[in-house]
Amino acid sequence: MAVSKSAIDKVLNFVKANKIQFIDFKFMDFPGQWQHFTVPVSQLDADSFVDGFGFDGSSIRGWKVINESDMIIIPDASTMFVDKFIKAPTVSMICDVHEPATKEKYGRCPRNIAQKADAYLKSTGIADTAYFGPEAEFFIFDDVRFDSQPNSSYYFVDSIEGRWNSGRDEGPNLAYKPRYKEGYFPVPPTDSLNDLRNDMVLNMIEAGLDVECQHHEVATGGQSEIDLRFAPLLQSADQLLMFKYIIKNTARANNKTVTFMPKPIQGDNGSGMHVHSSLWKKGKPLFAGNGYAGLSDTALYYIGGILKHAPSLLAITNPTTNSYKRLVPGFEAPVRLAYSQSNRSAAVRIPMFSSNPKTKRVEFRCPDPTANPYLAFSAIMMAGLDGIQNRIDPGEALDKDIYDMEPEELKNVPETPGSLDLALENLEKDHEYLLKGDVFTEDVIETWIKYKIEKEIKPMAQRPHPFEFALYYDV
Repeated sequence: MAVSKSAIDKVLNFVKANKIQFIDFKFMDFPGQWQHFTVPVSQLDADSFVDGFGFDGSSIRGWKVINESDMIIIPDASTMFVDKFIKAPTVSMICDVHEPATKEKYGRCPRNIAQKADAYLKSTGIADTAYFGPEAEFFIFDDVRFDSQPNSSYYFVDSIEGRWNSGRDEGPNLAYKPRYKEGYFPVPPTDSLNDLRNDMVLNMIEAGLDVECQHHEVATGGQSEIDLRFAPLLQSADQLLMFKYIIKNTARANNKTVTFMPKPIQGDNGSGMHVHSSLWKKGKPLFAGNGYAGLSDTALYYIGGILKHAPSLLAITNPTTNSYKRLVPGFEAPVRLAYSQSNRSAAVRIPMFSSNPKTKRVEFRCPDPTANPYLAFSAIMMAGLDGIQNRIDPGEALDKDIYDMEPEELKNVPETPGSLDLALENLEKDHEYLLKGDVFTEDVIETWIKYKIEKEIKPMAQRPHPFEFALYYDV
């Protein structure tokens, strides 16, 4: 990405005019968590956007070995925002990770993968812009405790809104706690979090994000959603990370805590991240047409690619063992790989709120907010492009409530993988579509699979589960 002198000048002028004292550099690790370090403002000049700043890459998950640990970050001047969660006057910038000797972008840097996905899209001639609009749900809790020791393991989450607290002595208990699966969306006082979500929205707007709406979500215990307006792939991923950062820190400032974990509460809805996407070329939308639900052939083939590759795609869009505790029937999570208009039980939905061709888009409902957005958005687009390039027929739409269909009707409708290890097995077998244009590499795919197996699946499998004691202690 070329360094824009005007963007650099804007940063330097803003820093000087607003008496900024620190610069915070944020970048994405391999699994999907923002990292950062901070320098005094005196360390920032025009050369910083070319020479960058060094750090130890061996301490970042999934990256360098200790004998090859030196790396640099180079800030993207266009991503500057005032970071109000740091006490001293501070601006943050999102960074790309580079090799220090060659200045080449690091192959495992997720933001680099998203940039390569953008470049590949343009090279195909199919489109020049992929727009993404994620809807990331989350829980706001008042108390969270967990531990895992050789002789014990437990978790405890609590919310003043939790229906399980309807009988608790709260001195006094004022009731108004959303019923299980009925949190969408009663007015206050049942929705006790409206003011907090408004604070989150105001902080997002102040940081430059374009917010569409906020509301309570289906589950009891503080489940919420705030929606950002769609944006080009890279920008959308950057904004989702700002979104999560602002939500968590606004909650913390109000003595609350937020999790984007898909299934923190048993027996109620989990948190998904429905991802809307569309392709455009020369300012014109490519998904509007005369086909099913007002879709073009391009859009239908795009859906065909997503449905075909979904079993492997979920290893990236649903990347945790907890993800598959959400992907079960009965809680609005899509477990059947079908498409339909307005149908929230299908893996792919075509929203029908408007007849404007510019709003025609595809909603992939399987992903959840633990996904690394750079990797997830890139992978979704690559699956869709493969569908277009190979004219993959998505089959007939399934315009029924899938949860109410009989087993005989469902036998020919594929299911999502039932666990992370099964999704990773599918990724190992089916990832050629991700390698096109060198967007993902064999090294990235192999490292992703190995990391997930060694750091998450095996440790989880080797630990006794508390519910196993209820099932088996007395055998």
